[in-house]
Amino acid sequence: MGEYATERARLRERLAARTDASDRVLDAVERVPRHEFVSDARASEAYADRPLPIGDDQTISAPHMVAVMCDLLAPEPGDAVLEIGTGCGYHAAVMAELGADVFSVEYHDSLADEARARLARLGYDVRVRQGDGREGWSEHAPYDAAYLTCAASEIPEAVLDQTRPGETVVAPVGRGVQRLTAVTVGEDGGIRDRTDHGGVRFVPLL
Repeated sequence: MGEYATERARLRERLAARTDASDRVLDAVERVPRHEFVSDARASEAYADRPLPIGDDQTISAPHMVAVMCDLLAPEPGDAVLEIGTGCGYHAAVMAELGADVFSVEYHDSLADEARARLARLGYDVRVRQGDGREGWSEHAPYDAAYLTCAASEIPEAVLDQTRPGETVVAPVGRGVQRLTAVTVGEDGGIRDRTDHGGVRFVPLL
């Protein structure tokens, strides 16, 4: 596993105790070199289970939250997955480790460029574009799953429309009080089922 191997193994143990994530998801989180997704000044903190700043008032998500969201989506190898909010690319990297074909939309030009270069350097085949996440990425639709790494008052209609009926979208929903929400997309592109997975705190969707 190379650099930070001990820290990565300890993180996996902490996540196993804190979440109900599958071994498959925990293994994927352990394989991702989180220190590569933060600044050199933050590298010593990379395997703490908490969010860290990455610039442009954005953060890298806490590993346990990434594990929980990936477990709710449970992508199969080869699934096309839409991500809204690339950030530094960490969450997309975990998804890629699970075998997903990730298409990610980032609002900030600088973060999109940096994430694209970083993911490529680390060997992750993740497609990243700069744009408005509320519009999704119709070119590659339909998706087998989708998720937001930023909070919206409601899941954008375009994201629901671009996700296959019967499949799952996971997002932090709410502006003041946020709840991690998983929905099943209906045949009409609306929401068929909705489940609540607790209070969360994410940066807002821009």
